[in-house]
Amino acid sequence: MVAFVIWILALVSPVECTFLAGKCAIGRPLPIRHKHYQAGDLIIAGITSQIYVFPHLTTFTVCPPEEIVDDVMIVFQNYQHLLALEFAVKEINGNLAILPNATLGFRIFNNQFSPTQTYHTSIDLLCTPSQFIPNYVCDVQNNLVAVTAGPNSDIGVHMGHVLYVYKVPQIMYGSASELNYRSQGIFSYQMFPDVSLQYIGILQLLLHFNWTWIGIIYVNSDHGQRFIRNVLPGYFRKGICFDIIEGFPKESFSLADMRNELIDIRKVVLRSTAKVMVVHGEAETLILLRSWFQISDFEGMQSKAKSKVWIMTSQMDFVSLPLQRNWDIQTLHGSIFFASHSKNLLGFRNFLQRKRATSEKEDSFTKNFWEQAFTCSFSKSVRDRKFDKICTGEERLETLPSSVFEMSMTAQSYSMYNAIYAVAHALHAMYTSNSKHRAMVDVRRWVFFHKQPWQLHHFLKHVSFNNSAGENIFFNQNGILVSGFDIINWVTFQNQSLHRVKVGKIDPDEQLTIYEDTIAWPIMLNQSQPVSLCNDNCCPGYRKATRQGEPFCCYSCLRCPEGKISNKTDMDSCIQCPEDHYSNNQRDACIPKKISFLSYKEPLGISLAITALHFSFITALVLGVFIKHQDTPIVKANNRDLTYALLTSLIFCFLCALLFIGQPEKLMCLFRQAAFGVIFSVAVSCVLAKTILVLLAFMSTKPGSKMKKWVGKRLANTIVLACFLIQATICTVWLTTSPPFPDFVMNIMAEEIVLECNEGSLIMFYCVLAFMGFLAIVSFTVAFLARKLPDTFNEAKFITFSMLVFCCVWLSFVPSYLSTKGKYTVAVEIFSILASSAVLLVCIFSPKCYIILLKPELNSKGQLIKRNNKNIK
Repeated sequence: MVAFVIWILALVSPVECTFLAGKCAIGRPLPIRHKHYQAGDLIIAGITSQIYVFPHLTTFTVCPPEEIVDDVMIVFQNYQHLLALEFAVKEINGNLAILPNATLGFRIFNNQFSPTQTYHTSIDLLCTPSQFIPNYVCDVQNNLVAVTAGPNSDIGVHMGHVLYVYKVPQIMYGSASELNYRSQGIFSYQMFPDVSLQYIGILQLLLHFNWTWIGIIYVNSDHGQRFIRNVLPGYFRKGICFDIIEGFPKESFSLADMRNELIDIRKVVLRSTAKVMVVHGEAETLILLRSWFQISDFEGMQSKAKSKVWIMTSQMDFVSLPLQRNWDIQTLHGSIFFASHSKNLLGFRNFLQRKRATSEKEDSFTKNFWEQAFTCSFSKSVRDRKFDKICTGEERLETLPSSVFEMSMTAQSYSMYNAIYAVAHALHAMYTSNSKHRAMVDVRRWVFFHKQPWQLHHFLKHVSFNNSAGENIFFNQNGILVSGFDIINWVTFQNQSLHRVKVGKIDPDEQLTIYEDTIAWPIMLNQSQPVSLCNDNCCPGYRKATRQGEPFCCYSCLRCPEGKISNKTDMDSCIQCPEDHYSNNQRDACIPKKISFLSYKEPLGISLAITALHFSFITALVLGVFIKHQDTPIVKANNRDLTYALLTSLIFCFLCALLFIGQPEKLMCLFRQAAFGVIFSVAVSCVLAKTILVLLAFMSTKPGSKMKKWVGKRLANTIVLACFLIQATICTVWLTTSPPFPDFVMNIMAEEIVLECNEGSLIMFYCVLAFMGFLAIVSFTVAFLARKLPDTFNEAKFITFSMLVFCCVWLSFVPSYLSTKGKYTVAVEIFSILASSAVLLVCIFSPKCYIILLKPELNSKGQLIKRNNKNIK
């Protein structure tokens, strides 16, 4: 057996606090019945962190006066931490594989959430028991080896100020805060996962449910300020906005003093439009939060609190005071709680079921817990009774509501259990390491090891073991437990029971897992997932537009313009559709455009084609009539060859319109405008030649006129041939330099891709039109001059009218051609071709056909002479 003592500062559960020599003294050790302490036993001592409260919840005190020690109020849930410590020590003492030559015991101390008491106890642990003389130790059995601290984050900091000077290992089983001195971190170990992982998990949870509009409630402490200063900016950069950021008062344990501040916070929180509230606090924060809920309930405002999702950090846990045991816990239904990863341990539930108050007569803390938890009294004196019911000591813990005591191991109890085992395994490793060098254990050598606490650090840093739940426990290079966080959903019932449901986890590799189907949402939300946004989402088809002077989470929704879409919710900008697609009416999808051209399969194309064939057929009939009656005066009077050429060109003009209908192809595009220009130029030149011949014929009848030599077929043929060659030359230059070609035009029509013939050179195209226009104007001018010349068959009047209509058609064609789009542009050109050709056919040849077919008596030489004589008179 060896002789050294382990002291572990275990801040888990309250013990009796006695008033001695003007200060609150250290509590008594809690004995382990099945083991006896001997000279070589290892003693684990701890300090519990607990709140003492006067009965009427008017003042929180650090240490109660001597006369009201028995009226101390206990935080129920922390009692399980003490039982987890006891359970771990019993397992270790019953396991011959760990420290076989030593027996573990433990002592529990209470620091009462007081920095002063924490400093006092830390120094007291370095002194001889019952003699508060720093750096004076006369009892070798009480030398300090390691300390555990928790559950509050700042307790480790306060203890570290004293213990790091002595290089004493400190193991925090609760949340850990940043140490004030860099050197403190060398001697600190956390049985709590890296707290930054928790903040990453909360952020991922918010983003997973798209909760971008939240409220923040935090305890106004150094730890809370670091959370606001270091964590929230990262949330903001990831798209989270904060409707409110409100701080709870710290260590102001008088509800009378806090009432006004709590009411102000309540008004701000309940006015908030955010459906999600993130609460960052410590173990005692939930006590204040529940008091806040209770105040809200008195004023009829608790229903609003029940309509919000409360996300709580792992530093918090469900804790309650005796006076809160009957308070409504429905406000917490659906809350989400981050807890350090834990598992149920084999045998722990049976251990709790066997727990009896009668078996712990020397443990006054168990007595206090028993009385307040079961609302009974051990005292038989009526005057000393706190409750009318008498405690038998045989009451069973599993009969208590889970809001008072939970039979399943909590995360902090699990951490305490692992912390005790970590120290035990480190001591065992140090013991076996020494035994390898010496065959027999030298007690003095063990004393040397014990007197050098820093030597335990090497073994703690490299400790690695599997606990009874089968999980591997080890620290990383920074002395932090390598583990993740469980995401717990609190489910409450009318009988004040609280059920913890694991609905997700965040692994050490920052991988978030959520089981959405198992989540119970707050009561007022009708079990539906809440939406926590500053405003409604922008649906597909709309984009976000920032509001001046408001956070970026608050925005308006603007409809995407034509040609652009947004196919996701809350898009910052609309996406331009590809050129061959267009946006639908909802602006949430791009639809492929249809290829559009003037087809024979559509009514417009069919009607134009039929019209062209109809007029060409009529023109052919007229030509046939003129050929049949070619020897009649009316046919011979107006130059038969020009008449035949004009009718033939008109037939081709009408048929030329068919080249513009149908899917544009390379050959069609190449020749259709050129063919139209040349053929139409021939037709107009024939009209021009006929008009000139009429004018020259009358001028040649004057005595002494020299115009007779110009009258004849040679001049007519020259005019037609010259016009043909000029237009043919223009078209040839056009086709050789910049010929037309099939082209897809994407942006003319919103929903269609126009397949058309690109004219290549618009200048050459307008040159072709300009030449035809020039011929038409000259023909109109000459015909206008010859319109009143006397002649029986003078067609100058009809040519004048036809040229006038012809010019009007093509003058209106230009703006129409430029203003229409797609296939309608082609339709305008076809219409102009058909209309102008039909005008020439009707105006010039309909009078002649009328005479030839219906008035043949007028188509005679005698009638011609007779009418000429009338005209001369």
